Amino acid sequence: MTLLELDRLHKSYPDGWMLNDVSFTVDEGEIRGLLGPSGCGKTTLLRLIAGLEPPDSGRILIDERDVTDVPPHQRGFGLMFQEYALFPHKDVFGNVAFGLRMEGLDRRSIEERVTETLALVGLEGFEHRDVSQLSGGERQRVALARSLAPQPRLLLLDEPLGALDRTLRERLMDELPDILHRAGVTVITVTHDQEEAFAIADCVAIMRAGEVVQIGTPEALYRHPSSAWVARFLGLTNLLDARVAEKGRVETVLGGLEVTDIDAGYGAGQRVQLLIRPEAAQLTQDGPNRVDVEVVERSFRGGYYQLDVRHRSGVVMTFNVSAGVDPPPTGRELALSLDPRGLTVLGDKG
Repeated sequence: MTLLELDRLHKSYPDGWMLNDVSFTVDEGEIRGLLGPSGCGKTTLLRLIAGLEPPDSGRILIDERDVTDVPPHQRGFGLMFQEYALFPHKDVFGNVAFGLRMEGLDRRSIEERVTETLALVGLEGFEHRDVSQLSGGERQRVALARSLAPQPRLLLLDEPLGALDRTLRERLMDELPDILHRAGVTVITVTHDQEEAFAIADCVAIMRAGEVVQIGTPEALYRHPSSAWVARFLGLTNLLDARVAEKGRVETVLGGLEVTDIDAGYGAGQRVQLLIRPEAAQLTQDGPNRVDVEVVERSFRGGYYQLDVRHRSGVVMTFNVSAGVDPPPTGRELALSLDPRGLTVLGDKG
């Protein structure tokens, strides 16, 4: 069931367009990520949804009701920004209870709701802690609890994990989706970090220069980027010019390659882009799509080795291979087998 609908939103500033014809829907209970590079318009879009800025044109609808001109405090949305903005003179209870008191709830209802929400975010017993004595992760949870306590229909998160160190960030990337789903709230979260968006969101909208260029689940975006630009933004850099030879096969500077992911609409002779995902390479010469390369750089990344290899054509590609296999050192020639399931044909060079 659709909760939020954005209908042809435009927003411009003196230096040019920030949002251009943005339209999409968000289902009730969904966590939707807005992902894109700095300056693409994702935070501006969040501010329009929140009512902090008006669009130049277009509509924002909740449950099919137009709220485009409704003030922020009357929309019933929750907001949580990267800085958290906790009240330093209030303890944890006072911070979480703030919105409930603004709604005029009675004391017992406030106490019950604060206790329930703190338990949801894993802060049972923290009611009377001074917020200045909390760790970064605990402050983030208090800010989240404060946003969730009034039970908003829609929660808006702007770079929610951006202020945390790596260890806390990775832990909360695992925990946050479960917290939000158990709260039963619909969420829009903004980030420029692919890993964070993929870990938290059920569905991600990728933005570029004020426009939404692709929407899909994290798995679908990774396996089927809609363009070379999307692939590169997601860190998929192995892109080659190619020509469709026949069904399931393309010609490249690496030679003829078997491809599983090729749309039936691509005809023989059509020029395309071929994406080779970094996990496609296998250290064997017995599989399909054999390619002879030279290792130009090898780096250990914990669970895998990252190999930069050069083909005799001069093309350099990056692959990830299991840390359980000791790959050849720099300067060594080797044969790789490229799994056809790790190759995707893209129709543009954008």
